[in-house]
Amino acid sequence: MMLPAGALNRLRAEMEFLSPSLKKVAAHILERPEQVIYQTISELADAAQVADSTITRLSHRLDFAGFHAFKLALTGDLSSHSALHDPAGAGGTAELIASAARQATQAIGNTLSVLDPAAVDRVAEALHASRRIDVVGQGSSGLAAQYLAHKLQRLGRVCLAHTDPHLAAVAASSLDEGCVLIGFTRSGSTLDTIQTLRLAGKTGAYTVAVTNRARSPVTAHAREVLHTSSPESPLTGGAVSSLASQILIVEALYLSLTRQVERAQEYLRLTAASVIEKKL
Repeated sequence: MMLPAGALNRLRAEMEFLSPSLKKVAAHILERPEQVIYQTISELADAAQVADSTITRLSHRLDFAGFHAFKLALTGDLSSHSALHDPAGAGGTAELIASAARQATQAIGNTLSVLDPAAVDRVAEALHASRRIDVVGQGSSGLAAQYLAHKLQRLGRVCLAHTDPHLAAVAASSLDEGCVLIGFTRSGSTLDTIQTLRLAGKTGAYTVAVTNRARSPVTAHAREVLHTSSPESPLTGGAVSSLASQILIVEALYLSLTRQVERAQEYLRLTAASVIEKKL
């Protein structure tokens, strides 16, 4: 039978035909859809008291490729009658800029409240002791990965950023116990980043996940997890608030590592001098 358009309509149409476990998840989603669009598959599974695989089975039953595709459709349903619509129509340019600034400021403050300084120092110690560092991320998380690589290179660390998942996988497979791999993924569910951390973990490398979700698939493959805090719906992926929270993690690692590198100031002078001729 042809399913109706939209996530909510499909759920309602299929409700009476679902197995007890799938019906349990469907009922949970219909009761609180505004919460579900911000949850990972693991968080929804915990909330509905089912296995992660049950969420995937429901998504497939509703003819979606996976949970993320389902959330996109669900967000579209909600945006037609809620504040989740495109912010471009929510006011003048000055208001939009002020709103973006508030969101970025709030994300930084929220991240500060959940970030564990001891965990930052442990990761910095691993970075200091490593012979090679690789940083990975997809989409806007790739920008944070590149920025961290740049900051670490300025401290004399051998560090590479990978935003191409194939190159990241190749790099991860060649690591060993003397290496560190850091993966940025706000959702904690980005398959490429999860797979890269898993590969790195198998080599014995020190793996770190930077994510907004404490209960997300990527944390299973990370020796250390650094938490950000920036709520984001599927339609606002790459929002400035998410990037701002990740940049705070970058700066925290950089500052902690700077205290441990004896020649930090010398490296900073040398790297600054290297680009003098590239400026007018």
